[in-house]
Amino acid sequence: MRYRNIAGLFVVAIVVALPATAQQTDGRNARAAPAEMSVATAKALNLAIEAVGKQRYEEVAAAIAPLESSHLSPYERSRLEQIRFNLAFAKGEQDEGRAHLEAAIAAGGLSTQEREQARYQIAQSYLAEQRWQDGAARLEQWFASVQNPNSAAYYLLGVAYYQMGDHDRALVPAQRAVDLSDTPQESWTSMLVALRLERHEYRDAARLLQQLIVLVPAKKTYWLQLSACYGQLEDYRGALAVMQLAFDAGLLTEETEIRRYADLLLFNDLPYRGARVLEDAIDRQAVGLVDAAVYEKLADCWIAAREFERAVAPLQRAAELSVSGDPLVRLAEVHAERDDWPAAEGALRRALAKGALSDAAHAKVLLASITPQRAGVAVERQRVSE
Repeated sequence: MRYRNIAGLFVVAIVVALPATAQQTDGRNARAAPAEMSVATAKALNLAIEAVGKQRYEEVAAAIAPLESSHLSPYERSRLEQIRFNLAFAKGEQDEGRAHLEAAIAAGGLSTQEREQARYQIAQSYLAEQRWQDGAARLEQWFASVQNPNSAAYYLLGVAYYQMGDHDRALVPAQRAVDLSDTPQESWTSMLVALRLERHEYRDAARLLQQLIVLVPAKKTYWLQLSACYGQLEDYRGALAVMQLAFDAGLLTEETEIRRYADLLLFNDLPYRGARVLEDAIDRQAVGLVDAAVYEKLADCWIAAREFERAVAPLQRAAELSVSGDPLVRLAEVHAERDDWPAAEGALRRALAKGALSDAAHAKVLLASITPQRAGVAVERQRVSE
């Protein structure tokens, strides 16, 4: 997760009123000015502010140059330092800019609200540079001095701790950001989901993922994560329901996703549907055609559905693709269910010849039990023919 700066975030809004003696005589737009603001200083500052708004930074520097050596009041000094802050940040000189904003606070000419906003902007500027530790420290100071911190500030603090790898400290501000938000925001909620999943708090994560799916229904990741959460909670029907909805919406396009969906169908006693899903995926080449495991899974679905005839072809294909003789052993078992003993014996002999079996002893025992069955069939056929 990466903190993204917002364009224009650090431009300080500065308003300087002219003293009464320099205001319009007709009284329109008249504003009471601080007593400590001189006419010359007010004019210079307002010229600089106008140039800041137009991004004419050379004019800004020229406008404030006469004030550098002037004896300024606290109010005048704070406004001048605010302008210097904007000028420094426009040049990409972040450390210098922060120093000017600190000086604006120290000068004593800002209101309480302006001081808190300045401290908040200092913290934001550190985060924009990915100086997470400095940003977190400044935000913590800001939180200690304000009565009602906003949800965005909690989110930024959570981001800072998250990026520092201190996920335990990130959890509380991340949760607070979501709780205070009137409408859920994707980036805020997804960070909180990541924190909950990391702590194995699957029930809380599931509730958040439900909100994200409502907010961004086309984002596949949230569907997969929600299904996985239900799986961790051993709610396998819920896990399947989520995957079914995602599948119906056309979101499951990757091989691993389709396999997981088929696994859930099989686990929830819906093997026939699982087989149809896999067959369709193979036809569309949505799963790897060179993967023996896909065909074995398809065969497992048909076997569970008691469709033994339909399990033969995928097991034969799996046997062709596999370096092991295991698919041939499975094929022999299917032939045995079909009472096709010659085919079962043939599959087992090929399996033993191919080798690399996970359980060679089982294959030999099965062959030993099938051979008499085949012999009995042969005797019976001979008797019938006579």
